[in-house]
Amino acid sequence: QVQLVESGGGLVQPGGSLRLSCVASGFSLDSYAVGWFRQAPGKEREAVSCISTIDGMSWSADSVTGRFTVSRDNAQNRVYLQMNGLTPEDTAVFFCAAIAGSRESYVYPPREYDYEYWGQGTQVTVSS
Repeated sequence: QVQLVESGGGLVQPGGSLRLSCVASGFSLDSYAVGWFRQAPGKEREAVSCISTIDGMSWSADSVTGRFTVSRDNAQNRVYLQMNGLTPEDTAVFFCAAIAGSRESYVYPPREYDYEYWGQGTQVTVSS
């Protein structure tokens, strides 16, 4: 069964950090580009960051550049999103999604409809 599962969300104070994890089952993430998206209450889902199948290639939205870092551990079949300096504006449900490397578009910000597989989301709440 092909599946993506996110974890690592929770409640954190402003200025705090969280590391989100996205683990794949049923396929190998090393041949997939992975994107992180988020949806805040009352807002449309937006792209946050993505990591290519090409070593060292990644993209992050201006709103998170310098605070969020995407990385992958192919041995663990996981992709991470390290989030530092969190603010209340980062409160959202975060989703990971995967697209086969052969279909990676290299268009940034990444387009939701390009992605084949999606996780169920993990809630991140930043509040004092």
